[in-house]
Amino acid sequence: MFKYVKHLNYPINIKKKDLKMAKCLITQFGGSNGELAASLRYFSQKFSMPDEKGKALLNDIATEELGHCEMICTMVSQLTKDATVAELKAAGLENIYAEHGKGIYPTDASGVPFTATYFAVTGDVIADLYEDMAAEQKARAVYENLIDLTNDEDVLGVLLFLRQREVVHFNRFKELKDYYKKKGY
Repeated sequence: MFKYVKHLNYPINIKKKDLKMAKCLITQFGGSNGELAASLRYFSQKFSMPDEKGKALLNDIATEELGHCEMICTMVSQLTKDATVAELKAAGLENIYAEHGKGIYPTDASGVPFTATYFAVTGDVIADLYEDMAAEQKARAVYENLIDLTNDEDVLGVLLFLRQREVVHFNRFKELKDYYKKKGY
């Protein structure tokens, strides 16, 4: 069961249009190391966890990752607000515009659409938790790269928040992996 709270985990109020940043940022929605892949990975893996502790943790983090999808999409929407077709073309977004208009569509920064092949579910508790830890580290690295690409304080604050959540998730997965290893899984 999910309960939707109608506010973002971090306030987002981007005032300056930046289509090139939006093009880079969309990868954290639909790219291989993005929030959508993380959410679906953890939600799918939770069913293989051997107890409620593991199932609850994966479900909690999967749900939070969906909230991060909402944050990324909000950022992209605000960064592209009122963009003209000429501006979209100048930013290299004409192919996305041709198919999706100004809608938010899960792709990576190159326009490659999201695919379920971006995440693994093995049914092996330890293997899946190592996969999750690696996913969090890769997402952290992408956020650090995105941080390097902007000096907009409105964008930086959100990126720093999201980067820190990747660190927290990594640590929670590591704790669960260590717990299960002690139990002999």
